[in-house]
Amino acid sequence: MGVSMTGEEAWDFLECGHTGVFTTLRRDGWPVALPVWFVVSDHRIYIGTPSQTAKLRRIANDDRASFLVEDGSRWAELAAVHLPVRARVLDPELDTGEMKLAGRLFAEKYASFRTSAEKLPSASTKHYSSQRVIRLDVAGPLISWDNSRLRLD
Repeated sequence: MGVSMTGEEAWDFLECGHTGVFTTLRRDGWPVALPVWFVVSDHRIYIGTPSQTAKLRRIANDDRASFLVEDGSRWAELAAVHLPVRARVLDPELDTGEMKLAGRLFAEKYASFRTSAEKLPSASTKHYSSQRVIRLDVAGPLISWDNSRLRLD
């Protein structure tokens, strides 16, 4: 029995995931993998980032990236979806509809996980005060697995 998910199962898995790993490339070719919150809509993935980050510079230099969401603690529970993607920073003036959609989806998905601004140090509040939205468009076949399909119990 195979452990791969169908395309629909993989997108359902992504939509339910909490934290993803977004990997971009430095100018010297070395990858940088970072945990991110994300939302999914119409087979597109949206992540947010502060306006002044190296992540945005890496995307401007090379839009090739990858995105991974995984789950499970025991080997028999491990499941994941990996996607090669092209990253595009949305323009606040041109992409207002998509930015509003992403903002609404983020608010719905992560409202109970956010730390209130009053509890954050002022440097953190300043750092996160100006956000950009990055859209990840699938650029090749996804890789998925779900070890629970092996039914080892």
